[in-house]
Amino acid sequence: MSLQILRFTCISPDQTAAFAVRLGTLLRAGDTLLLEGPVGAGKTHFARSLIQSRMDVPEDVPSPTFTLVQTYDVSETEIWHADLYRLSGPQEVVELGLSDAFETAICLVEWPDRLGELTPATALTLTLLQGADDDTRLLALTWTDPSWGERLKELEDD
Repeated sequence: MSLQILRFTCISPDQTAAFAVRLGTLLRAGDTLLLEGPVGAGKTHFARSLIQSRMDVPEDVPSPTFTLVQTYDVSETEIWHADLYRLSGPQEVVELGLSDAFETAICLVEWPDRLGELTPATALTLTLLQGADDDTRLLALTWTDPSWGERLKELEDD
Protein backbone atom coordinates (compact mmCIF):
# COMPACT_ATOMS: atom_id res chain seq x y z
CA MET A 1 0.00 0.00 0.00
CA SER A 2 1.54 3.26 -1.11
CA LEU A 3 1.00 6.64 0.47
CA GLN A 4 -1.60 8.75 -1.33
CA ILE A 5 -1.90 12.55 -0.95
CA LEU A 6 -4.52 15.18 -1.76
CA ARG A 7 -3.78 18.88 -1.11
CA PHE A 8 -6.20 21.76 -0.65
CA THR A 9 -5.92 25.45 0.26
CA CYS A 10 -8.64 27.16 2.30
CA ILE A 11 -8.42 30.96 2.35
CA SER A 12 -10.73 31.62 5.31
CA PRO A 13 -12.01 29.96 8.48
CA ASP A 14 -15.41 29.63 6.76
CA GLN A 15 -13.85 27.83 3.81
CA THR A 16 -11.97 25.50 6.17
CA ALA A 17 -15.26 24.78 8.00
CA ALA A 18 -16.99 24.09 4.67
CA PHE A 19 -14.23 21.63 3.75
CA ALA A 20 -14.74 19.90 7.11
CA VAL A 21 -18.45 19.56 6.35
CA ARG A 22 -17.71 18.05 2.92
CA LEU A 23 -15.22 15.58 4.38
CA GLY A 24 -17.65 14.76 7.19
CA THR A 25 -20.24 13.51 4.71
CA LEU A 26 -17.75 10.85 3.60
CA LEU A 27 -17.03 9.43 7.07
CA ARG A 28 -18.76 6.37 8.50
CA ALA A 29 -18.57 4.18 11.59
CA GLY A 30 -15.10 2.70 11.97
CA ASP A 31 -13.33 5.64 10.28
CA THR A 32 -10.53 7.47 12.04
CA LEU A 33 -9.37 10.94 11.06
CA LEU A 34 -5.99 11.91 12.48
CA LEU A 35 -5.67 15.69 12.81
CA GLU A 36 -2.06 16.87 12.69
CA GLY A 37 -0.59 20.34 12.81
CA PRO A 38 0.99 22.78 15.23
CA VAL A 39 -0.87 24.61 18.00
CA GLY A 40 -3.19 27.15 16.39
CA ALA A 41 -3.37 25.40 13.01
CA GLY A 42 -7.13 24.93 13.27
CA LYS A 43 -7.49 21.27 14.26
CA THR A 44 -10.26 21.94 16.79
CA HIS A 45 -12.04 24.40 14.47
CA PHE A 46 -12.02 21.74 11.77
CA ALA A 47 -13.26 19.00 14.11
CA ARG A 48 -15.97 21.25 15.59
CA SER A 49 -17.29 22.10 12.11
CA LEU A 50 -17.31 18.46 11.04
CA ILE A 51 -19.04 17.26 14.22
CA GLN A 52 -21.71 19.95 14.15
CA SER A 53 -22.49 19.16 10.52
CA ARG A 54 -23.30 15.55 11.45
CA MET A 55 -25.68 16.48 14.29
CA ASP A 56 -29.45 16.57 13.75
CA VAL A 57 -29.56 19.63 16.00
CA PRO A 58 -26.17 21.37 16.19
CA GLU A 59 -24.98 21.94 19.75
CA ASP A 60 -21.89 23.34 21.39
CA VAL A 61 -18.77 21.31 20.63
CA PRO A 62 -16.12 22.20 23.21
CA SER A 63 -12.47 21.44 22.74
CA PRO A 64 -11.52 18.17 24.44
CA THR A 65 -8.21 19.66 25.59
CA PHE A 66 -9.04 19.16 29.27
CA THR A 67 -11.59 16.32 29.10
CA LEU A 68 -9.37 14.43 26.61
CA VAL A 69 -12.41 12.89 24.86
CA GLN A 70 -15.86 14.21 23.97
CA THR A 71 -18.46 11.89 22.45
CA TYR A 72 -21.46 12.81 20.34
CA ASP A 73 -24.40 10.69 19.24
CA VAL A 74 -25.27 11.30 15.62
CA SER A 75 -28.00 9.53 13.72
CA GLU A 76 -26.05 6.48 12.55
CA THR A 77 -23.09 6.23 14.96
CA GLU A 78 -21.07 8.03 17.62
CA ILE A 79 -18.34 10.56 16.99
CA TRP A 80 -15.40 10.54 19.39
CA HIS A 81 -13.30 13.71 19.43
CA ALA A 82 -10.02 13.24 21.26
CA ASP A 83 -7.21 15.65 22.07
CA LEU A 84 -4.19 13.60 23.11
CA TYR A 85 -1.81 16.52 23.65
CA ARG A 86 -1.54 15.95 27.42
CA LEU A 87 -1.02 12.17 27.19
CA SER A 88 2.38 10.63 27.59
CA GLY A 89 1.82 7.46 25.57
CA PRO A 90 -0.37 4.72 24.12
CA GLN A 91 -1.27 3.09 27.47
CA GLU A 92 -3.26 6.17 28.42
CA VAL A 93 -5.12 5.92 25.10
CA VAL A 94 -6.25 2.40 26.03
CA GLU A 95 -7.56 3.70 29.38
CA LEU A 96 -9.70 6.26 27.52
CA GLY A 97 -11.41 3.48 25.55
CA LEU A 98 -10.34 5.06 22.28
CA SER A 99 -8.89 1.87 20.82
CA ASP A 100 -12.35 0.23 21.06
CA ALA A 101 -14.02 3.29 19.53
CA PHE A 102 -11.77 2.98 16.46
CA GLU A 103 -13.82 -0.06 15.45
CA THR A 104 -17.33 1.28 16.05
CA ALA A 105 -17.37 5.09 15.89
CA ILE A 106 -16.08 7.94 13.80
CA CYS A 107 -12.96 9.08 15.63
CA LEU A 108 -11.32 12.49 15.24
CA VAL A 109 -7.93 12.50 16.96
CA GLU A 110 -5.85 15.60 17.59
CA TRP A 111 -2.16 15.00 18.38
CA PRO A 112 -2.26 11.44 16.96
CA ASP A 113 1.49 10.96 17.48
CA ARG A 114 0.55 9.95 21.06
CA LEU A 115 -1.20 6.83 19.67
CA GLY A 116 2.05 5.08 18.80
CA GLU A 117 1.38 1.49 17.76
CA LEU A 118 -2.37 1.97 18.39
CA THR A 119 -2.71 4.14 15.28
CA PRO A 120 -5.28 2.44 13.04
CA ALA A 121 -3.72 1.27 9.76
CA THR A 122 -6.86 2.41 7.93
CA ALA A 123 -6.79 5.97 9.31
CA LEU A 124 -6.98 9.07 7.15
CA THR A 125 -4.52 11.79 8.17
CA LEU A 126 -5.32 15.48 7.75
CA THR A 127 -2.40 17.84 8.24
CA LEU A 128 -3.30 21.50 8.73
CA LEU A 129 -0.69 24.22 8.36
CA GLN A 130 -0.99 27.99 8.37
CA GLY A 131 -0.63 29.52 4.92
CA ALA A 132 0.68 32.88 3.81
CA ASP A 133 -1.70 34.82 6.07
CA ASP A 134 -3.55 34.27 9.36
CA ASP A 135 -6.73 32.92 7.74
CA THR A 136 -5.25 30.64 5.07
CA ARG A 137 -4.80 26.95 5.82
CA LEU A 138 -2.93 24.39 3.76
CA LEU A 139 -4.57 20.99 4.10
CA ALA A 140 -3.05 17.67 3.12
CA LEU A 141 -4.96 14.41 3.28
CA THR A 142 -2.77 11.30 3.34
CA TRP A 143 -3.65 7.62 3.48
CA THR A 144 -2.47 4.14 2.55
CA ASP A 145 -5.76 2.21 2.81
CA PRO A 146 -7.19 1.90 -0.73
CA SER A 147 -10.77 2.42 0.48
CA TRP A 148 -10.10 6.15 0.93
CA GLY A 149 -9.16 6.77 -2.70
CA GLU A 150 -12.64 6.24 -4.12
CA ARG A 151 -14.42 8.12 -1.33
CA LEU A 152 -12.11 11.12 -1.51
CA LYS A 153 -12.59 11.58 -5.27
CA GLU A 154 -15.71 13.59 -4.37
CA LEU A 155 -13.47 16.21 -2.74
CA GLU A 156 -11.34 16.54 -5.88
CA ASP A 157 -14.39 17.31 -8.01
CA ASP A 158 -15.35 20.39 -5.99
